Amino acid sequence: MAKTKSKRKSVTGSSSTRAKKGSATASKIIGLAEAVELAASKKRDPAIDIPIRSLSNAKYNKQKRIIEMGDRRQTRSFFNLGQAKNFMQTVLIASGCKKLIDEDKTVSIRGLYYLTKHTIPGTSEKTFNDQAESDPIIEDLEVALESLREELHVFADNRGSIAGNLTIVSRGDEIDLRRMGAGGFSIPSIVEPDVMQFKKCEAKFILHVEKGTVWNRFNEDKFWQKHNCILTHGGGQPPRGVRRLLYRMHNELKLPVICLLDNDPWGFYIYSVIKQGSINLAFESERMAVPDAKFIGVRSHDYEEYELSDDVKIAVDDKDIKRAKQIMEYPWFKGKKEWEKEVALMLKHGFKMEVESLLTKSISFVTESYVPQKLKQRSKWLD
Repeated sequence: MAKTKSKRKSVTGSSSTRAKKGSATASKIIGLAEAVELAASKKRDPAIDIPIRSLSNAKYNKQKRIIEMGDRRQTRSFFNLGQAKNFMQTVLIASGCKKLIDEDKTVSIRGLYYLTKHTIPGTSEKTFNDQAESDPIIEDLEVALESLREELHVFADNRGSIAGNLTIVSRGDEIDLRRMGAGGFSIPSIVEPDVMQFKKCEAKFILHVEKGTVWNRFNEDKFWQKHNCILTHGGGQPPRGVRRLLYRMHNELKLPVICLLDNDPWGFYIYSVIKQGSINLAFESERMAVPDAKFIGVRSHDYEEYELSDDVKIAVDDKDIKRAKQIMEYPWFKGKKEWEKEVALMLKHGFKMEVESLLTKSISFVTESYVPQKLKQRSKWLD
C-alpha cells in the first residue's frame, strides 16, 4: 500500500462555502415545491418544466466555443396519465436531495435510488422499479434547477486517477500527488472547491490520457516528474468528476490541458467532450468544458512517421465509419481543415490505432520518445 502524505488541515471558508451552496440549491428545491403547491391550491394541474436534453436542443456557441443547451422545454404534469409517474418521481427525488442538503450528507446515485424507493401505501406500486428509472430523473432535476448533481449532494463512483506535481487538500486532508504510489489518487465524483482545494502547484501542464492502462505506463515511468506535469485519466469517456477537475485546474491554476487519446472515432469524441462539453449534459458545459484543450495524438500519420508495424492496425468497421462522419458534422468540428484531414486519412488507411499499440516499438516508447517529441511539435497539435 502506497504511503500517503496526509495530515489534517483547516481550510478557511470551506464550510461556509458549502453552506451557501447548499442553501442556494435548497432554495431552488423549495421554489419548485411551492410552485407545485400553489398550482394545486388553485385547482390547476401541477407541472414542472424540464429542459430537453438532446442534440436537437443543443447549440454550439462559437464565441465561447462550448456546447450550450437550447430553450426548448417539456412540461411534466400530474394530471397527464402518461406523465404522472415521472412527475411524482421528480418531486420525490427533489425531496430526497433536500433531505441530504439539510443534513449536509452525500449519497451515491444508487444510494439516492434506495433512499427514495418504497411501496406506495395501499398499493403494490413501487416508486421506482429499478435504478434505470431514477438516474434520468436526477439529471432532469439538475437541468430544471440549474444545479450540478454534486450541489444536490449526489455522487457517482470514482473513476479516473491523478498524479504529479500538485498538492491538494481534500476534505481537510493535505495530499501530495507525487506520493501516491502505483495507483495514484482516485479522482472523486465531487471535486468542488468546498471539497477539494489546490494548495501548491509546480506543474506546467496537464497530460490527460484515455485509459488507466496507458496512465499506468506514464506513472510507472514517472513521466510527470521528468516533464513537470500532472497526469490524469478518465477510464475511457471521462466522468463528470474528471472533467470538472480538468476544468478547475485549467482555469484556476492556468495549466494547459493536452490530450493523448486513441486514433479512432471514440478517441476523437472523448476529446470533443473534454473540449466543448457533451450534448446530454450541455447545461454543465460552462463549468466543465475546456475549449483550449489540445490533441497531440495518436495521429493518423504516425503509422508512416514512426514506421510502425502492421501489428498496430485495427480495421475500421461500419460503426467506425458512421461515427466518424457524424463527428465531422458537429458544428465544433465542421470546417476545421486539420481535423478533416485527420479523419480522412484514418478512413483512407482503413484502420485505427490505440495508444497501447505504440508498445510494438518498445515498452516505454510512448513515454520516452513519442510524447516528448509531440510536446515539442506545438504547431502540429490539433485544436
